[in-house]
Amino acid sequence: MHQGPEQLTTETIKLASQEPNRLALFISSITDYAIYMLSTEGHVVSWNAGAQRFKGYQQSEIIGQHFSRFYTAEERAAGIPERALRQAADSGRFEAEGWRVRKDGSRFWASVVIDAVRGERGELIGFAKITRDITDKKLAAQQLLATEQQFRLLVQGVTDYAIYMLSPEGLITNWNAGARNIKGYADDEVLGTSFSRFYTDEDRAQGLPQKALQSAAEQGRFEAEGWRLRKDGSRFWAHVVIDAIRNDMGELVGFAKVTRDVTERKAAQAELEKAREALFHAQKMEAIGKVTGGIAHDFNNLLSVVTNGLALLRQGATRDSDVRLIDTMEKAAQRGGTLIQQLLAFARQQPLQKEHKNLSKLIASFEAVLRRAGRAKTRLEFELAPQLPNVLIDAAQVETGLLNLVVNAFDATEPGGRIVVSTQLVDLAEGQVKKLTAGRYVAMSVADDGQGMSPQTLERAIEPFFTTKDVGKGTGLGLSQVYGIAQQSGGDLVIESKEGGGTTITVYFPASTEHEEAAEAQDVETVLLVDDQPEVLDITVELFRSLGFDVLSASSALHALDVLKRNPGIRLLVSDVVMQDMTGIELAKQAVTLHPQLKVLLASGYAGLGAAVPSNGMLEGFHFLAKPYRINDIVRKLRILG
Repeated sequence: MHQGPEQLTTETIKLASQEPNRLALFISSITDYAIYMLSTEGHVVSWNAGAQRFKGYQQSEIIGQHFSRFYTAEERAAGIPERALRQAADSGRFEAEGWRVRKDGSRFWASVVIDAVRGERGELIGFAKITRDITDKKLAAQQLLATEQQFRLLVQGVTDYAIYMLSPEGLITNWNAGARNIKGYADDEVLGTSFSRFYTDEDRAQGLPQKALQSAAEQGRFEAEGWRLRKDGSRFWAHVVIDAIRNDMGELVGFAKVTRDVTERKAAQAELEKAREALFHAQKMEAIGKVTGGIAHDFNNLLSVVTNGLALLRQGATRDSDVRLIDTMEKAAQRGGTLIQQLLAFARQQPLQKEHKNLSKLIASFEAVLRRAGRAKTRLEFELAPQLPNVLIDAAQVETGLLNLVVNAFDATEPGGRIVVSTQLVDLAEGQVKKLTAGRYVAMSVADDGQGMSPQTLERAIEPFFTTKDVGKGTGLGLSQVYGIAQQSGGDLVIESKEGGGTTITVYFPASTEHEEAAEAQDVETVLLVDDQPEVLDITVELFRSLGFDVLSASSALHALDVLKRNPGIRLLVSDVVMQDMTGIELAKQAVTLHPQLKVLLASGYAGLGAAVPSNGMLEGFHFLAKPYRINDIVRKLRILG
């Protein structure tokens, strides 16, 4: 039990009464600290003004009372007052902070120091206790801690921004949820590693991470945008802010880094810029088209006067020299007329004879002409999709445009290069290709592995009269004409090119609806015509077209075999017999091996060969037709073939 005031030992009272008057006066006058003495058992034996102010007790009320009354009930029950005295006695000093209780029952946060006081012989004679009210400091610390916790929770709860700290050397010291969300790393994967790991190899090679920290350290802040890397290696476009963090002494203690993924914004800006460029280009082409169309119409009228005048002059021309001069002038007028048609096509003012056509079949029938436009050492290949829906086009204009594209491709491709003419059915989303609406389109492409175009050339490629060819080797109207045909047909033209990486030009035509296709569907047989004489092949193509055939053509036997392999729907083969690479007979034998149901008609104007044909009109098992033949001869043979 604790001793009451009447039980204080004589030695303790004597200790208090022997304090020098001056020191006692000094201690008793201090108001910011509670300074008082305890007996060895923990009873209060002195009391100063600071103790009275902090704890509310008058000296007469507290002298002789046990100091444990200042502790909370919880701490008294836990034996903390006794433990404090025991520690002070054992080690000479006890120091702690904790809640203490005033006379009125209110609490304050106290900083407490208890020193053991010993006599001349080292014996324990009591304790000196100093208490200070640091409630304001405690509350401020608690408020600061709460603020820090709230801030930490706020930072950790942000998922749209990567917010983290860096050491002065650029090492990551903390990591929030936004950083995990954006960059894909867990805390233990990045803490203690350099933030440069998020930069691309190119940026690291240029020292951009170090430059960013240096700029932030010197200027206080660094802000930039650029590509950054996620854990999975994918890239995202980041907006980055780095702030230098300094202590009260102005010393750099680290950096605060905030990163935001703005990939969608960048993509939206790119799309907006693309749309602006497309609008500007469309407006420019529209303006050029109007001017071009007006000039072409006026020039057409003038040319009509010239051609009609030449016709009148021819009627009165008697000298051969005059006739030759008129012939030359008419040829020049015809060339002028061709240029006008190309200008009108670009201006979308060319009258078109539109009809529903299968683009793959149209190109296949025009293949022989396209091959004649090329060079022997440059490969021309065809990748034509089967069973395409029809498109509503002017077939002659499309053939002319395709020929222009192929000729340009040959001019851009070195010997040994490759050109591919292809068709395919594509489903486009709204705005996927320029201003084309969503829907199904048939795409016709001409791709080469030639020299490609510079960005400057690409920008002006479809302008009329713009050409990179030498003077006299091109009018610069071929691509303009194709662009105009595409526009008038409800489609568009796209050029993809890179210097040294070749060029691909794709023309999109709207696919016909099922109703339109059904209306145009016909049971038409497909015939393959083969002849190595271009003039003969061209007239034969027109003859068979006039008979209602769907016509494909080839200018050699090897070419014909390639066409047969790509077109299993061919029902009739008509071939010249005498050709350079293979005879028509050899071709026919290989052809029926590929297509056993194929009907074959061989033709030749070679007199010796015709004489060798038996009376049954068969040549080595195949029907034979002698040249020159008329359309009636063809019809007669077709009836025999069934």
